Amino acid sequence: MKLRVTLSLMALAALAVAFLIWPRDGHHTTYNAASDTALAEAIASSVRSEALNALMEATPEAEQRDMAFLIKNMPAADRDAMDLELLKENVTYANKARTEYSWAKALPEEVYLYDVLPYYVVDEVRDAWRKELYELFSPMVAECKTMYEAVCAVNANIPRLTGVDYNTKREKTNQSPRESMRQGMASCTGLAILLVDAYRAVGIPARFAGTASWHDNRGNHSWTEVWLDGQWRVTEYYFPSKLDHLWFMADASKANAEDRNYAIYATRFGKAEDWFPMVWAAQSDDTTVEELPQTVGAVNVTKHYQELAYEQYTRHIEAGTHTFIRIAGYKDAAHKEHSDDRVAMGVDVFCGTEQMGGGLTAGPLRDMNDLFSVLVEKNRVYELRYNDAAGNLQRLTVELQEEPVTVEIFLNK
Repeated sequence: MKLRVTLSLMALAALAVAFLIWPRDGHHTTYNAASDTALAEAIASSVRSEALNALMEATPEAEQRDMAFLIKNMPAADRDAMDLELLKENVTYANKARTEYSWAKALPEEVYLYDVLPYYVVDEVRDAWRKELYELFSPMVAECKTMYEAVCAVNANIPRLTGVDYNTKREKTNQSPRESMRQGMASCTGLAILLVDAYRAVGIPARFAGTASWHDNRGNHSWTEVWLDGQWRVTEYYFPSKLDHLWFMADASKANAEDRNYAIYATRFGKAEDWFPMVWAAQSDDTTVEELPQTVGAVNVTKHYQELAYEQYTRHIEAGTHTFIRIAGYKDAAHKEHSDDRVAMGVDVFCGTEQMGGGLTAGPLRDMNDLFSVLVEKNRVYELRYNDAAGNLQRLTVELQEEPVTVEIFLNK
């Protein structure tokens, strides 16, 4: 009996000591590089094993666990060739943000490692963005108390601080932050990369998401997800009024999880069960989606987007707060009677500076009753933006009231 009591007291004492010394979060867990066999194997597999060993030895003890994680999980090509000073700076400033911001301190270890620490997003040029973006955005989030406040602060200031706006005249699709900032422009993929990195620079978990093609084959789209309160939320470079309420949700509702051409994916650093279809990396117009590089890990998140879109549209319609703007595209105002008078024209719908929807008007082979439709809030003023035959941007104001409206746009005046 005395032995049992003694053992119980010893167990309780051990638990008490463990409670006192065990770290409250994963940021301060003890790491021993010498016993990390996976790290040793990764370094040995590289043509720069001596340089990588020297890098680990030169890394401060508090940062060694993060450096080891990157070396073990980075693409072999990066391990063999990328600038190691870039890697060192990345780890230093990732740790700086995690130490400085309350939301970063509170992150689960896996979320921090996979969605804050990584130095790249997809296949963009590896450049030293983290220090530069930290210095740009740290003053914007300095007074923020929550991660959501910090997300809003980054989004509200990113076009002004980086000088980058949407423009398809950019040099290439998958631009790195520095490439976009040098030009002052990027398309959706470059904007998504820049926003992911801006978030990560101030300790906000973020990842890249997108689809190889929408259901109507009008092309790919890329955007950003942020991790808030234990779940991934949807956002974009030009901040929507609410998270998860993006202009492309109607299209997302028609995504197909079983078809890689039309599924929606979110990136995953390192090895993953699936891969992201980087359509910009196609070698030719004949390249199929399965022939694309399979170098960036991903998670198929199609079902999540379908559920978001269904809930949003169903709720709005049942509440009676929204109705449709229906848009028909024609060659010109004098030819609107027959199906071959119709033209598939790209059109975007804005309310102020916020994009509410976008897509293609129905072409000549579609039923005459088939109109491109966008569900929007009633009793507000909207603007349709499209290009005419000469490539000039046209803007058309629509004053929406209680009932749905049909608007005609013309390729030729």
